[in-house]
Amino acid sequence: MSASLTPIIDDGDTALADQDAALRHWTHDTPGPIRIGSDEHRKMFSRMLLDTHDPYRPAVLDWPKLEPDALRRLTSLPIWDIAVQTEGRASIRVKTYAKTVRDPLLREAIEMDGDEEARHKVVLSHLVQAYGIELAPEPTYPPPKDPEWAWMFTGYSECIDSFFAFGLFRSAQRSGFFPAELVETFEPVIQEEARHILFFVNWVAWYRKNLPWWRRPWHSLRVGAIWIKLIWDRVAIARGIDAHGVAHDSNFLPANREVLGDSLKPREMIQLCLTEDRDRMSGYDPRLLRPTLVPALARLALRFMKK
Repeated sequence: MSASLTPIIDDGDTALADQDAALRHWTHDTPGPIRIGSDEHRKMFSRMLLDTHDPYRPAVLDWPKLEPDALRRLTSLPIWDIAVQTEGRASIRVKTYAKTVRDPLLREAIEMDGDEEARHKVVLSHLVQAYGIELAPEPTYPPPKDPEWAWMFTGYSECIDSFFAFGLFRSAQRSGFFPAELVETFEPVIQEEARHILFFVNWVAWYRKNLPWWRRPWHSLRVGAIWIKLIWDRVAIARGIDAHGVAHDSNFLPANREVLGDSLKPREMIQLCLTEDRDRMSGYDPRLLRPTLVPALARLALRFMKK
C-alpha cells in the first residue's frame, strides 16, 4: 500500500475509503433551516470541523521512494521554506486566538484548527527531510499581540491560497508532476484546508451577526485592512520577494507551467480552480456558507479573458 495520511487498518481499502468519506462528507443532525448567527449555526460549523477530523500521525508516514526525475522536480520547487514557515505562523496565530474564546465548543474547534495547521508543518518538515531538501533556518513564531487580527488574517489568507492550491494540485496530479504516491499522501492535507476555510467563513458570518451594531463598522475596516495587506503580500511574492523582503525565484510558475500547470492557459487554470473549489465543498451540509469572494473575483476575471 502506498503512503497515506490515514491510519493503517487491517481491513485495508474499505477502512481507508470510510476514513476518506468521513473527511469529505458531513451533515448536521439538526433538521430544518438554520439561521446564520444563531447558536445552532455556531454548533453546526464547529461540529463540522471536529467530526471530520482525520487522526493521522505524520510520524508513521512511509514516504515513497521517488524516481530520479520525480525527485528532481520535487526538490527543485522553490516553495518549501515559505510553506513550512506559513504553517508555523498559522498554527501559533490560531492557537493564540483559541485561548481568547469563551464558548467551549467553538474553542475546541479552533484549537483543532490550530493543531491541524501544526500537523501540516510537521508533514512538510518530514517530507523535506525524507527527500533531502535544504531549508533556510526557521524563524521563531512568537504569539501575535492582536489574536483576533492574526486569526482573521490567517483565515482570509487561506481563502485565497487554498482556492488556487486546489487547482494547481489537481493540475500537477494530471500532468504527472507529483507521483501518484505523493498525491495520495497529500490529498487529505488539501482537503483539510477546504474544511478550514469552510469553518472560517461561517465563523466570520456568525461573529459579525453577534457583534453590537456600533462595532460592525470597525470590524469591516479591519477586514478591509487585512485584504489590502494580503494583496500587497501576494504581489510581493509574485515579484520574487516575500513578506520579509527576502528575494525568491519569481519565475517559478512561468518556468514550470508546462509541467506543473498541465499546459493550461490562465483561463483554463482559473476554471479548474473554480471546479475544484466547488467539488471540495460539495460534500458538506448545504446549510453551511461557502467561501464566495475569491470565486466571485475569479469568475469576474474570466469575463475579461479571451476564450
